[in-house]
Amino acid sequence: MRANTISFSASASEELTQDWMSVTMHVQRDGTQANEVQQAVRQALDTALAEARKAAKGHEGMEVRTSGFSVQPRYSNQGRIAGWQGSAQLVLEGTDGARIAQTVGRLGTLQVGQVQYGLSRALRERQESALTQEAIRQFKSRAQEMAQAFGFKGYSLGEISVSSTDPGVQYRAPMMAMRAKAMEAADAPLPVEPGKGTLSVTVSGTVILSP
Repeated sequence: MRANTISFSASASEELTQDWMSVTMHVQRDGTQANEVQQAVRQALDTALAEARKAAKGHEGMEVRTSGFSVQPRYSNQGRIAGWQGSAQLVLEGTDGARIAQTVGRLGTLQVGQVQYGLSRALRERQESALTQEAIRQFKSRAQEMAQAFGFKGYSLGEISVSSTDPGVQYRAPMMAMRAKAMEAADAPLPVEPGKGTLSVTVSGTVILSP
């Protein structure tokens, strides 16, 4: 390592309210005929999809998509096909949590399977930019302080790296929300409980002290 070189890091962080919500709903049907099961699943999904698309139309804060459509055989203990089981998923996600919650309450043909919360890309990038500037400011300030403490007038930058820590997605068990919903009207909105997550940016590197 070059003489008069020191290594350290500086960080900036902020606790943010999660502004992105995703609700995965599912439908499951059983029967003796594969085509009948497929039709039943498709009918329930199409009904819910039409309602969800109507709610999302013209609103950037809510998106709708389907996934996981399947029809599979159920086997008896003797290894023979005893029936068929079909399932499909409908995902409502976005930053308009109130609209998503209201829409979920109106989709009576589907059940809530999973609720997720996180930071939207726009919020994460905006705050990450501000935190990066703050972490750099702290790094430079600390470098100057250490240079003076060691009896040097200043410093020059060596290798520098910038990294961020995303709080990620948090999951909520849907059972409590659904029990609360069942106590109200059939079209009551899904209870919305966004949490908080800490976004951090760290600047690490070396500086060369200058006489």
